[in-house]
Formats: sequence, C-alpha cells, structure tokens
Amino acid sequence: MTPLRLPPIELSDTAYRLAQAEAIYQKILKDRDQLIARYGPHPSDLDMFPPNKSPWPAYTVWDYFPAAFNCPHEVRRVGMMGDGGKWLCGLSRLVEKEDCIVYSVGLNRDCSFETDLLINTNHCKIYGYDYSVKGYSKNLPLTVRHRAEFHPYVLGGVDRPASGKEPAIYTLKSLMEMNGHQHIDVLKVDIEGWEFEAFTDILKHFVEKGQPLPFGQLQLEIHVWDKKFEEFLKWWEGLEEAGLRPFWTEPNLVYVNYAGSRKPELAEYSFLNIKGDNAFIRK
Repeated sequence: MTPLRLPPIELSDTAYRLAQAEAIYQKILKDRDQLIARYGPHPSDLDMFPPNKSPWPAYTVWDYFPAAFNCPHEVRRVGMMGDGGKWLCGLSRLVEKEDCIVYSVGLNRDCSFETDLLINTNHCKIYGYDYSVKGYSKNLPLTVRHRAEFHPYVLGGVDRPASGKEPAIYTLKSLMEMNGHQHIDVLKVDIEGWEFEAFTDILKHFVEKGQPLPFGQLQLEIHVWDKKFEEFLKWWEGLEEAGLRPFWTEPNLVYVNYAGSRKPELAEYSFLNIKGDNAFIRK
C-alpha cells in the first residue's frame, strides 16, 4: 500500500486546508476504483443494493461515495434535528456577507433550515421554490420574513410554463436570470428524484461551457429509486469533475422506517464547490 503524502498545513490558511482535503479525496477516488474492481470488476456488474444471498458482497451503493472531503471551516447543523435540517460548512462566512443569496428548492411543510439560516445571518436572502405548498410555514418568524421570497416553481432540466394544474418548471440558469443573480452562496435541493435531470442540465449549461458551477455549497437529498450503479456513478463523477466535494452525509432512516421493506435509497449529502470563487474557499 502506497503511503499518502499530504501537503503541510497551516491552520490559519484556507488554501492549505483545501489542498490537504483534496489530497485525501483523490486517494478516495482510487479506493473507489479498487472497490469497483473487487466486486465488479466493471460498474455495470454492480448492484445498488446486493441481494441477500451468497456470496453476500460487503457493500451498498453508498459505500462507494463517502463524504470524505474535509470542510476547511466549522461544520454545523442548520435547522431541526431529524428530517429537515442540513449540515453546512462555514456558516460563519455568511453572517456579515451583504450579498448573501440562498436558494431552497423543495420546502415541503418544514422551514426550520430557512428559519435557522436567516436568524443566524444578518443579510442573507432566501429564494424558496416548491409547487406542493403555498409558501413558508408559519414557523418562519416575522422578523426575517422580509428576507424570504417564495415561488411555486419546480427545478428541472427544461423550462416549461405552468399549464392547468401542472406547475411551471425552470432550470437553475433561468431562475437565476429571473432574479438577476450571478452567484448563489448556498443551494439546498430536495426534489424527490428530479435531481438527476436538474443537475445534468446544470452541468451542461455551466461546466461544458468552461464555467464554474454558480454556487458555493450544495445541500442535496439524493433519491436512487430505480437507478443502476453504472448510471449513478457517471452522474456522481460529473458532480466531482465540476468541483463538488461531499463533506457530510447521512442516510434518511426516517424513510426506511416508514417505508417498511424499502432499501435505504435516500441519503442527504452536503457538498463544497472547490472551483471558481466563493465565500467558502477564499482565504
């Protein structure tokens, strides 16, 4: 086994911390290839969740995608414990940021994340999108409501106007153009499986044109219903190539508990964008 040589670190320097974290993460990518070869040997040979029979391979899909990147700042829970809250890297960097922008896509009936983030920052403005609710819950304090905007839109891979009972669908690029935004500090997304289409479009519009992703951090619930391992691997590697590094993950065991015999097909991930320029990777 080849020793892992890490760059020297100075705790006061974000660049050093990021360099060390990236060196560790690159080792994880090699480890993933080795694990694929061990149980594959090709990605198309792998099950997302191996069946309960011999030879009982010791993995699930999530073992191939650990949150192995170290956030260079403090990590804290924003929002309630249990389902609804998210883990953020370096919230302290947004406390006094005057042009702080947050997009929250998929609110459902819980807005503890939005409430906690607004209360703990002085200038952040949140743009919420969800067609299944009429707005933020009553738990959002009046003292911060002026910094929370809402629209009943869906984030997707194409633009489609509302028609009858069908909600309007917009790409991230289109939503940003509507709002006059060039950058999003935090993007939170929970759209029940549509994340694959939405982020495929995001990669197409930004990365394939040589542009960095337009957000500093991503909190994403991933739903792997009916996904093949090879398909999911390709999608995930697209996120990595774009500069996204997972620094936190947790399975959605609430879903498993209530879904009976369902597999652990839902997982929360928090990503840091290490490319371009954003508040979390500056010195």
